[in-house]
Amino acid sequence: MSTSRIEHDFLGERSLPDTAYYGIQTLRALENFDITGIPIKNEPLFVQALAYVKKGAALANKELGVLPANIADAIADACDRVATGEFDNQFLTDMIQGGAGTSVNMNANEVIANVALEIMGHAKGEYQFCHPNNHVNCSQSTNDAYPTAFRIALNNKLVGYRETLKVLADAFAQKGEEFHDILKMGRTQLQDAVPMSMGDEFQAFATNLREELLRIDDSRRLINEINMGATAIGSRINAPTGYPELVTEHLRTITGLNLLLAGDLFEATYDTGAYVQLSGVLKRTAVKLSKICNDLRLLSSGPRTGFNEINLPALQPGSSIMPGKVNPVVPEVVNQTAFYVIGADLTVTMAAEAGQLQLNVMEPVISFALFTSISYMTNACRTLRDKCVVGITANKEHAESLVRNSIGIVTQLNPVIGYEASAEIAKEALKTGKSVHDIAVTERGLLTQEKWDEIFTFENLIRPVFMK
Repeated sequence: MSTSRIEHDFLGERSLPDTAYYGIQTLRALENFDITGIPIKNEPLFVQALAYVKKGAALANKELGVLPANIADAIADACDRVATGEFDNQFLTDMIQGGAGTSVNMNANEVIANVALEIMGHAKGEYQFCHPNNHVNCSQSTNDAYPTAFRIALNNKLVGYRETLKVLADAFAQKGEEFHDILKMGRTQLQDAVPMSMGDEFQAFATNLREELLRIDDSRRLINEINMGATAIGSRINAPTGYPELVTEHLRTITGLNLLLAGDLFEATYDTGAYVQLSGVLKRTAVKLSKICNDLRLLSSGPRTGFNEINLPALQPGSSIMPGKVNPVVPEVVNQTAFYVIGADLTVTMAAEAGQLQLNVMEPVISFALFTSISYMTNACRTLRDKCVVGITANKEHAESLVRNSIGIVTQLNPVIGYEASAEIAKEALKTGKSVHDIAVTERGLLTQEKWDEIFTFENLIRPVFMK
């Protein structure tokens, strides 16, 4: 038979199921914030980071004589268990909430306090022995604990995203090697330009994405700066002397991250510039990824009436009415993911701008936007690689025939016969349908067959050497 317990705060008393490790302030948050339907337990790295922060604080407070050793040790042990995910199902507050993240902070304080109480041999709710505010939240406020945990979680989440993006870039590079000997037409403004290797096209995709790995690294360095010990606004109120430096040192050990204490805790408590930068990096990569997917859709278009230079893996029937139709569904879904991330960047921008005086209360929506963007980008990169890029094949003969029949190859003749003569050939070829070769060599005798063969070798088409 289920039992309950009574908890109180300065607003009154409430009944909670005795199985719940969260407490009255979490309960109030559940009643007040039904926004996304996505609880913080859905971001286990955030829950883990909250546990890291509370453990670091407990160890620092113990070392400074602020917390009794038995209470600090119980809190640290409870944090270890929370960090493993054992109590993720108790972190239920909505990702978007009012109060600058106070409900998230109290959710962590209450769960850790009740786990610590059981470790100490007491019942949940017997807060006289280990209190969510007095002990678990000792020397902290939401305004330093929440952003510090957020930054730790972001750092760890970016590790997985970076690796997935790298693997995708490597897949494009591998295709570049596979397609290195395939001649195709380069295009600008969707018009024939000059020849190139399909391998170079795919290597360029890889290079384009590998640039983003460096930007991720830059962003991680920015979010390594934390404001632990600032407490409410940066004045270190209720924090003992030496605490900010000591808790930062403990957090470096616990997390393995190169965390740095901000030089100006007042500025660090309200500043969200690092989030804006990270969001911009995510948007930049999303834009690049979407452009690449646009190219994949164009290059595979057809199969009879489009470019048809490459084939994407056939994953599912593409129409409920047109038999045999197969759509580029993976590039399409990555496009849509990119659109979301681009929109989330605007959310981060507006939320960062909305800060007032000594605090930005909009950090919960920033955390939601960044967490979801990183998750979605990670999933999109993995899906694009596994379901699309590794299975791409080339239509070599068709791609090369488009080059041979293209008017664009006349550009190779500029140094030999001049721009005006080349333009005349292009104009006649377009008007009559004749080949550039037939007009230049056979009809007009502007160059010999031997010279033509020298100019239009495969290597000279993809790596042009100036010749007259």
